[in-house]
Parts: sequence; C-alpha cells; structure tokens
Amino acid sequence: MAKLIFSLDGAFLGEFPLDKDRMTVGRRSTNDIHIDNLAVSGEHAAIVTIGNDSFLEDLGSTNGTLVNGKAIKKHVLQHADLIEFGKYQLKYINDKAISTGMGSSPEDFEKTMIIRPMSAKAAVPVADTPKPVQPVTQSPAPAQPAAAESSIVGRVQVLNGPSMGKELVLNKALTTLGKPGVQVAVITKRPQGYFITHVEGQTHPVVNGNSVGAQAHPLNDHDVVEIAGVKMEFYLGAS
Repeated sequence: MAKLIFSLDGAFLGEFPLDKDRMTVGRRSTNDIHIDNLAVSGEHAAIVTIGNDSFLEDLGSTNGTLVNGKAIKKHVLQHADLIEFGKYQLKYINDKAISTGMGSSPEDFEKTMIIRPMSAKAAVPVADTPKPVQPVTQSPAPAQPAAAESSIVGRVQVLNGPSMGKELVLNKALTTLGKPGVQVAVITKRPQGYFITHVEGQTHPVVNGNSVGAQAHPLNDHDVVEIAGVKMEFYLGAS
C-alpha cells in the first residue's frame, strides 16, 4: 500500500497510509491530513487513490501546491515525489506503482499509453492491454445517445508512430492516456457520452486541432485526439 511520509524541515512527523479512495489535506481539522499552519488553506489539496495509482489535485489553495519544486494543479504521483505545503512536506512512497514502471520508449505502445480499466465508482483509471485490430468503418452517429446504449462503446485507434493501427476499447468508467510527467488525460464514459479531461502537463489535449482547455470536453464520433504527441481517432462501434 502506498503511503505519505510527513515531515517539517526534514524532521519526521509521521506517516499516512493511502487506504482511502480520497484523502484531503488542509488546515481544517476535518481533513484526513491536518496541517495547522496559516500557509495552508482550509481544504488545500486532495489525493485520489485507485489500486496502485494516486492522483494529487490542488483544490484552489491560496499558496499553491508544489511537487518536486514545481507548482501543480493536477499531478499523477510517482514513487519518491515530494509534495510541499509551505515548510511542510509529504513524500509519496509506492515501490509497486504501475505507472512508475512504464518506460519512455516510443516503440512500446503499452509504455507510452497508460490504460487502466476501472469500476464505475472509481475516480481515476486502471489498465487494459490494447489489441491490434482492423480499423472499423461506420456511419457517423451522435456521441451522446450512442454511448448510453450498452451495445455501443467508444474506441480510440492510434493514427501515428510505431503503434499506428492499434486500438483501445473504452468500455470502463475511466481510462487514462498519456505519459506521466509530460501529458496525461482521462477519458470518462458517462450516460451523456464520452468526455476527455486534462489531468497533467503544461499543455492541454487537442481535439480536431483545438485545445480542449481545463474543463471536460465531449467527444464525438471520428474526433481526432492528440495526447503527448500521439494522435488517435475516437469512434463509436458495437461491443
């Protein structure tokens, strides 16, 4: 199980196991990790953990949240990351984190794309092994009604690079795509359809040549998505 080592100016103050789906950090005593310091906002940040993966999000704090010395809004935590709240620090420890074992080789599709299937109540992704299949051609269909039907699922097919032609079926509640530390996005399956949301990185994902911004962006049949330099076509097909 992953944990956080709590310290102040290098002095050990305790540790917190990440044994809940969501934990909050802040000055209010109701937080899971209580830091009684004026530099820390009432509810400063949240950490969402699913399986071996943990995601840190700044909750609009006054003084911001740093990871390894850099200000973040959303961040996929990796083993030994150092989270800072003023002079207080939380070190993320997770030797078994799946995402930290991913290499950076562009030749290996599994290493360049995080794909982790999850249950419907999960807040962030878990993995699926992509299968190469032949491209599916079909008549365009509205994204929202189609996604709501059990027999219709979203898919993405890689359009460039060594993995061109490989396909991923988006049949889980959330699927994470990208490269930790570079650019990460989440595609969510909702009753209204499929949506893409930026999670990590200085630039936002691009859909049909346009940045999606910080908010959830709906995906339509045959949209072209670009994440971390990889272009993919989103389409709807029979499961």
